[in-house]
Amino acid sequence: MNDREQLSAAMDRLLAGTPRHSNGDLTVVSLAQEAGVKRHVLTHKHPDLKDQFYARVRAQNHVTPAEKKLRAELGAERHKRLDVTAERDQLKLAIEDLARVVQVLTIENDQLRSAIQSNVHSIKQKAR
Repeated sequence: MNDREQLSAAMDRLLAGTPRHSNGDLTVVSLAQEAGVKRHVLTHKHPDLKDQFYARVRAQNHVTPAEKKLRAELGAERHKRLDVTAERDQLKLAIEDLARVVQVLTIENDQLRSAIQSNVHSIKQKAR
């Protein structure tokens, strides 16, 4: 397989999101690495293939499978963050309600203790 064929096959793999010999980035460096040629072969010997590659990338407005996966994960994390924020807000309200209940119970407890103490009479013992 000659350089042009290797570059064309590598271009197809990168655009399909199925790289074998590179990280899958849609760059000239990754294309050369995927094709197993040096970058200068692509930029100096076959600039038409380099231009074709960039044109295909722009035409596809290509999103790699890795990027799709990351976007999906980001969406899930954003959704999770919204759920956690809503739960936090509900817990804050519950804490405020419980603090009010504790305050009311403390006041009632103090009132009951005062009422009990005012109703207690000491018994005097008779001397023998």
